[in-house]
Amino acid sequence: MATKSILTKSSLTFLEKYLNNASPTGYEENGQKIWMEYLTPYVDTFITDTYGTAVGVINPEAPYKVVIEGHADEISWYVNYITDNGLIYVIRNGGSDHMIAPSKRVHIHTKKGIVKGVFGWPAIHTRNRGKEEAARIDNIFIDCGCETKEEVEKLGVHVGCVITYPDDFMILNENKFVCRAIDNRMGGFMIAEVARLLHENKKKLPFGLYITNSVQEEVGLRGAEMITKTIKPNVAIVTDVCHDSSTPMIDVKIEGDTKIGKGPVITYAPAVQNKLRELIIDAAETNKIPFQRLASSRVTGTDTDAFAYSNGGVASALISLPLRYMHTTVEMVHREDVENVIRLIYESILKIENNETFSYFK
Repeated sequence: MATKSILTKSSLTFLEKYLNNASPTGYEENGQKIWMEYLTPYVDTFITDTYGTAVGVINPEAPYKVVIEGHADEISWYVNYITDNGLIYVIRNGGSDHMIAPSKRVHIHTKKGIVKGVFGWPAIHTRNRGKEEAARIDNIFIDCGCETKEEVEKLGVHVGCVITYPDDFMILNENKFVCRAIDNRMGGFMIAEVARLLHENKKKLPFGLYITNSVQEEVGLRGAEMITKTIKPNVAIVTDVCHDSSTPMIDVKIEGDTKIGKGPVITYAPAVQNKLRELIIDAAETNKIPFQRLASSRVTGTDTDAFAYSNGGVASALISLPLRYMHTTVEMVHREDVENVIRLIYESILKIENNETFSYFK
């Protein structure tokens, strides 16, 4: 028998609005406002910091602090150079993939508003005369319909303007969520849903819960580095995405064997505190939540690393959402995995005891 859905109509309305809003690294504030507005009924107060990380807090006076965390930013581009004939060359803001850029529509964010453009690309007829030209960071360019540099600048475009793709949320085959920026605004959505469930189920926690939506993960876990020093948590459960390795051109011997539709992915890595991970696995098994396992060498590459190695060491763990087509405009996840990540974080929180040290030496 299928498990009853925990996502409501209002949840999905929020998800669509939140994903469709652009929140490039360093410019997350509008997305954070949408997130905080949704979260407001379910928390006691908010913390924000200088660079835009937002934290909804339940039981802010409690001395023992548990973080559940996702990151709010999406990859993007910066305007780097404008030619005399009005073409725009770019550099990355985060891990943007130059291979998918040709023929994509873009939004250039300026003080005057959105300027629309396209990544231009020569026709196949012209490229096949001799050596085939591949997309590279130095040959992709944006055309916003201007014929001179002065026209471009008159629109409000200048070096440093950030550029995003406008691709919107859609559902494929009834249960696949598709959009740009699922990495990792889906994480922000899932931790917000945990807060909603705690509120609606009238759960009283014996500790402070810090629902944390960090900024600037895509450029080195920077938001998490900052906010963990502010919160000084005892425990951190981080959610991010990982690869669905069942799609073509991915080597499962390297990336691990994880698939969408098979459940949340629990990571083994030096930054993951073993006793906390086992608590999460126990929560999954007790509540019959399907899960997968993944091993990460040295680092997880997620905000888990920033929390784990802060403040003298914070017991940290990672629950990932399997994702197809990471860092593209058609990132894809399975609805059941989304719901099961929410369930797993929720049930794990309820198993954490107040003042638990997760010490190996009891």
